[in-house]
Amino acid sequence: MLGRSGVIFGLMMTLVAASASAQTPTVRIRGDVDSLDGRTLHVTTRAGEKLTVALAPNTVVTVIAPSSFGAIKTGSYIGTAAIPQKDGTLRALEVQVFPESARGAGEGSRPFDLTPQSTMTNGTVGDVTGTEGHRLTVTYQGQKALVDVPDDAPVVTYEPGSIALLTPGAHILIFSAAKAADGSLSTSRVQVGKDGLVPPM
Repeated sequence: MLGRSGVIFGLMMTLVAASASAQTPTVRIRGDVDSLDGRTLHVTTRAGEKLTVALAPNTVVTVIAPSSFGAIKTGSYIGTAAIPQKDGTLRALEVQVFPESARGAGEGSRPFDLTPQSTMTNGTVGDVTGTEGHRLTVTYQGQKALVDVPDDAPVVTYEPGSIALLTPGAHILIFSAAKAADGSLSTSRVQVGKDGLVPPM
């Protein structure tokens, strides 16, 4: 199993890949593992499409583990997929609490493909207010966002993982699989839900 440094490196590279303009076309894959044959991962996407993804020899597997709103503190570095509201605030669809060593990776706010009009915002938590539902002040790149987190919005964090976790039925997320000219897919980073958790992002 990879150590903490491995999961931090893999997570940071995932965040950077998700926020950067890639030279090679990439696709995001959300789905379930059908099988793993050596370094070939067979996946059924949430839309029912069958895909084959080649895993690099140095592939890092990161576990997405359930957490709670109580883990979000002033100063926490988080990411949140959210829906912009008419008043300029964001309504969180989920919140990710990043390890301290990943602070700054992927910082900013950008369009995201979880739902129509959704965004992804990575930044540092300032104020945390509210008891029924919660509001976070999140700062990034000199800007500030107000994020309302409904009580039912999932909160997750990250743990080290291994390729052994890519078993049939495991719920996975690949943020950026490279797509070659012939349509073949490859990646060096896979995220997998812990104990049946479906990655909410």
